[in-house]
Amino acid sequence: MSNEIHVTAPAKLNFGLKVLPKRADGFHDLESIFSTVSLADEIIVRETAEKNKCSVKCDLFELPEQNTITKTYGAFKDLVKQDLPGVDVFIKKVIPAGGGLGGGSSDAASFLNALSSLCGTCLTATQKDEIAAQVGSDVFFFLHCEGGRGAAIVTGRGEKVLPIARREDLHFLLVFPGVSSSTREAYSLIDEFYESGNNLEYPKLDNLEAVYNSSIQNWNFVNTFTRVISARYPKIEQAIFDLKKNGALYTDMSGSGSTVFGVFASKEEAQKARNALSPSWNVRSCL
Repeated sequence: MSNEIHVTAPAKLNFGLKVLPKRADGFHDLESIFSTVSLADEIIVRETAEKNKCSVKCDLFELPEQNTITKTYGAFKDLVKQDLPGVDVFIKKVIPAGGGLGGGSSDAASFLNALSSLCGTCLTATQKDEIAAQVGSDVFFFLHCEGGRGAAIVTGRGEKVLPIARREDLHFLLVFPGVSSSTREAYSLIDEFYESGNNLEYPKLDNLEAVYNSSIQNWNFVNTFTRVISARYPKIEQAIFDLKKNGALYTDMSGSGSTVFGVFASKEEAQKARNALSPSWNVRSCL
């Protein structure tokens, strides 16, 4: 048993994100393709002498007492019904918080794999999903990524994950507009959007994988959040415009935002756009 484990936690992008009207239970179903990208946090898990205690620190900001790591630890303990080794968890944060890139959920999934290894416990896929259900909807996807990289068609509240082959020929620029919209605000705006009689045209669920594998210029993915969030935060709309102006073949917001991404056919084209955008925007490139 190792006393210290290092794992990485990748960010994700959404290619299309259809958010359906609110269900009777207050939740929303979604239809999307999720894909990991090379931007990733690093997580260090150290075993401590004090049983059943999980302490978490982050290098960039202070985390709330209840966070995705502590929730995962608690859910794991409830599942295995035994004392756990204490752990100190340190997160070297690279994925921006609240950017629609799934950082907290990815951290939780990677931590769960590290904790399982530390405890010598091999969880089934069903057991992992039981834990994900208590932590966050995006955790399901990250737990289904073999080797930390993958893509999937995600439906339901996020718990239905159908893995598909991840494209390896895409080059991304991520633009961080410097605005923040909470998940609660984002869903509230979507509820208002539907209550006003609005709707959008989306690719059919059965066609999502075919669209993903088609030429980037033919992508017709739509993110419901982009429509409502960019109307409130003009910087998002401007970031999309600037990426298109600098050669992105497809642009959109990821998740509920506010990270905006552009897709390029080559590393050289992505780098050229990054050089042009860097004076005005906080930009990162990834694969």
